[in-house]
Amino acid sequence: MPSAWTRHRLSNRLQTLALVGLLLGICALAGQMLLGRTGLWLALGFGTAALLLEPAAAARLTLRLYRAQPITPQQAPQLWALLRQLAERAGLPSVPQPYYVPSAVVNAFTIGNRRRAVIALTDGLLRTLSPRELTGVLAHEVAHIAHEDLRVLGLADYVSRLTGMFALAGQMMLLLALPWLATGLAQVYWPGLLLLAFSPQLAMLLQLGLSRVREFDADQTAAQLSGDPEGLALALAKIERSARNWRSWLLPGWGEAEPSWLRTHPPTAERIRRLRELAASMPQPNGQLPSPDDVRPAASAPRPARWHWGSFWH
Repeated sequence: MPSAWTRHRLSNRLQTLALVGLLLGICALAGQMLLGRTGLWLALGFGTAALLLEPAAAARLTLRLYRAQPITPQQAPQLWALLRQLAERAGLPSVPQPYYVPSAVVNAFTIGNRRRAVIALTDGLLRTLSPRELTGVLAHEVAHIAHEDLRVLGLADYVSRLTGMFALAGQMMLLLALPWLATGLAQVYWPGLLLLAFSPQLAMLLQLGLSRVREFDADQTAAQLSGDPEGLALALAKIERSARNWRSWLLPGWGEAEPSWLRTHPPTAERIRRLRELAASMPQPNGQLPSPDDVRPAASAPRPARWHWGSFWH
């Protein structure tokens, strides 16, 4: 009988394939409804191009926007030693470059690709998490890099935007055709029109679902890389508490969380439950990981958090 680890891994892979396929299918159908066979091939062609292109310029712009500073091996030798071991276990061709972000928000994010990746760590994260918890977060980010999640989710975002463009063009063409429709000189294929009208919403829901599945998969791989699923579980719980504190401070009237199908990340409680379920059956890596050191530049002062739609940032 397959272990919980194997079942979750297989389920995540199948869900990812299904969601990407549905997303491409909706975009292709929207293109075909608008431009016929030409629109179909345009959608598939642009989707393939988005998968192959490297977002290097966007990565550099993101680092400048957040005033991120590179962390050198001389500044944090233990952190680099930890990242080297995680990268080796994940089969990455190079070690991700860590960056320090002067933000009070407890967060981490990854940009780049398998060959040239960056892991950005906020001041709030480094001040809040213990070395064990930080190891779990770093393993989670390395897992995203190993899975090419940035490429997959970038493709999903591109296809979703392309679907929206098709829908907008279809609505404009419908408005221009209203005189002919009113006089009966033109006919409308209503099922196709409805699909075209609602395709952006369907694409958005599929994109959000894909993001949640990739988070689950990264959690599982992070647990395998670190050999300590409880460390990541503790980090997730602490990050969730910090986010709630920011909401209650900046938005005192904050109500219930949004429905699960409108989230970019799975519910934290479910992620923690899965991590602890995997702990018993997960294969253990060989060797002990080094403990990360304090990497906060002494001269940097974190910026306070500000509210952005759907999240907190600095």
